[in-house]
Amino acid sequence: MAAMLELESARLILRQWHDDDLSAFASLCEDPQVMRFFPDTLSRLQSAALIGRVRGHFAEHGFGLWALQRKDSGSFIGFTGLNEVCFDAPFTPAVEISWRLAREHWGLGFASEAAWAALGAGFERFQLAEVVAMAAVENIASEQVMKAIGMRRNTADDFDHPCLQGHSLQRHMLYRINREQWLETLHG
Repeated sequence: MAAMLELESARLILRQWHDDDLSAFASLCEDPQVMRFFPDTLSRLQSAALIGRVRGHFAEHGFGLWALQRKDSGSFIGFTGLNEVCFDAPFTPAVEISWRLAREHWGLGFASEAAWAALGAGFERFQLAEVVAMAAVENIASEQVMKAIGMRRNTADDFDHPCLQGHSLQRHMLYRINREQWLETLHG
């Protein structure tokens, strides 16, 4: 297997996961504020299982959810990356971009910066035609990141997440960006 692609932005390294990331990642996933737009927080064991699935996705597809590390402090702050959507919906099959950062790193532009680097890898290295992003309609902070990286929403694409039937977070917005739109944003 080829070495996993590592990405860099001005302030961040998007890298493979290290075993010692688990403690900080589990703390992040146990934070009710970080997880407020998810059905529940994750236990340490669930966080470890998620890291295992992320590693498997990288092995299968060459891309996935990169661990985020600040260049200035070396601190692990969360993840950002590309993931195959694993449920059926009108827009699938699709590759989704997503992010999750520890609360103390919110509001500093890290999510947008890392997402921009991940989009670049998706379109340049992995030759993806389109990338989607989704979030509960109440998740305004994620929507701001989607807009900041040039993604576009057609409210007719909004959907009820099939894994959240009956949950208050079931309704999701869908944003999209294709390679041409990304190039426009890049050179815009």
